[in-house]
Amino acid sequence: MSQESPIIEVGEPQEVHTLDHVDQYLMVGKESDASDIHLSVNSKPIWRRYGILEPIWNQAPVLTAADTERLAMGFLDEKQQRQLEERGDVDFAYSNSLGRFRTSVVRQRTGHDLVFRIINSRVRSMDELGLPPELKLLTQYHNGLVLVTGSVGSGKSTTLAALVDEINNHRQDHIITLEDPIEYVIPSKGCHVTQREIHTHTKSFGNALRGALREDPDVIMVGEMRDLETISLAITASETGHLVLGTLHTSNAARTLDRVLDVFPTDQRDQIRIMVSESLRGVISQQLVPRADGAGRALAIEILMNTPAVGNVIRESKTFMLPGIIQTGRKLGMKLMDDSLTELYETGVISAEEAVYRADQKNQMLQITGHH
Repeated sequence: MSQESPIIEVGEPQEVHTLDHVDQYLMVGKESDASDIHLSVNSKPIWRRYGILEPIWNQAPVLTAADTERLAMGFLDEKQQRQLEERGDVDFAYSNSLGRFRTSVVRQRTGHDLVFRIINSRVRSMDELGLPPELKLLTQYHNGLVLVTGSVGSGKSTTLAALVDEINNHRQDHIITLEDPIEYVIPSKGCHVTQREIHTHTKSFGNALRGALREDPDVIMVGEMRDLETISLAITASETGHLVLGTLHTSNAARTLDRVLDVFPTDQRDQIRIMVSESLRGVISQQLVPRADGAGRALAIEILMNTPAVGNVIRESKTFMLPGIIQTGRKLGMKLMDDSLTELYETGVISAEEAVYRADQKNQMLQITGHH
C-alpha cells in the first residue's frame, strides 16, 4: 500500500482525476480540517467541513461504481471484504500513517459507498475544549452515572475522552473503555487503561459490560448506551461502586432521562427511577454550532448536576420540571442549552439564525435575537 500519496492542493484549477487510494483522500481531508469524507457512487468526492457537506473539488469527476469498488477493495482486508459481501456493510476503525478513521463501507442500490470520520488522534483536555471547570467535579466521584448526550457529530466522543483523560491524570484507578470502534487511543498515565472494541474484542456492549465488571474496574466508559441490556447493566454498575460514563443520542437533559427510563418495561420503571435518582451524577448535552465567521464550530452545552431537587423530580417522573431546576441551579454549574446559545449569539460567535434553529424554546429565542 503506497503511503507516498501525491499532495493535492485544495481548489486547484486543473482537472482533478479520481485518486488511486483512500489514503490520498484522507490526507486531503485531514490537512484541511474536515471531519468526514464521503466517497459515493454518482457523486463527486465530498467532505464535511465545519458542519457543512460540500464537494472537495468542484471540477472533480463524479465517482463511478467501479471507482468506489476499486477504492474499497484497495484498503479492506480479506475478513472485511468477506463481511461486506455477506452482510452488505462493514464498520471499523481504519489506521494508517496519517491517523485513525471511523470507517463505514456499505453496498447500496448503485454500488459501494465509503464514509470516513477523521478522528483527532490527540486527546484534548477539558480546558482545551473550553468545558466549564464545574464539570471536573463529575470526574471526582467513585461511583455513579455521568451521561454525555447529543446528536451524531456533536463531539460526544471528544468530551468523553477528555473526561477520561482528566481521571487518568488525577487518579490511580483502573479505567475500562468499551467502544464501537475505539476512537481515541488513551495511554495509561496515573490510571491503568484497558480499551476494548465491540465486534473486535467482544460481541456486544452488553457482553463487554458484563465482562468488565469481573475485571476489577473503578471507571467504565460505555461508548453507546443504545438498548435495555446495556442501559440496565450501566445503571447496576453505577450503583455497585463504579463510575460509569456513557453516551446517548438525546438533545437535552430531560429527554435523556426520559430515554433511559422509557427503555424499561412499565412494571420496572418505579424501581429504575429510584436507582437513577440516586446514581445519576450529571448529564452533559451538547451541540456543535457553525461559527458566524465560518472558522469552525462553537460548543453549546447544557449541564444538569444531580441535586436533591433533581432526584425528587426523577423519582416522581416529572422530568418536564428539569429546565426550571437547571435555571435556578446556576451557582452549582448548571446551564440550559438555550442560555448557552444565547451567550454564543450575544458575544457574536454564532448567528441569530443558528441560535433560533437550535433552540428548544424558539419563540423566546426569536424575541432575544429579533430574528424573523
